[in-house]
Amino acid sequence: MEQIPILQLGHFLLVTIQVELHDELAMTLQDDLTTKLAKTGARGVLIDISALEIVDSFIGRALAQIAGISRVMDATTVLTGMRPAVAITLVELGVTLAGIKTALNVDKGMRLLRESLDEPGEAPSAA
Repeated sequence: MEQIPILQLGHFLLVTIQVELHDELAMTLQDDLTTKLAKTGARGVLIDISALEIVDSFIGRALAQIAGISRVMDATTVLTGMRPAVAITLVELGVTLAGIKTALNVDKGMRLLRESLDEPGEAPSAA
């Protein structure tokens, strides 16, 4: 059975999707990520989709559901590496990805997660 690796980096989980994401694999990822969030207590999830060339409405909804599950489990979700064609497709399909922050690449995504937690070593946010 195919699985997408989920790596723990400190308080965050990193998911790099390097294969085409079909429906069954998306559901497996959702289950695996939920289990890993519960086990680790991670505060952020970064999902890199730079290798994805196409998405459909099911995959878009699955990503939105992953963000919703993460939010319920007190974690922020950042989606990185979205290709222009994928963004256009999601908009055309009416998929909103509510609750997901986006960044151009993994480095900027990690910065967003750190800022959301006000981790040490980062500039404090204005209160």
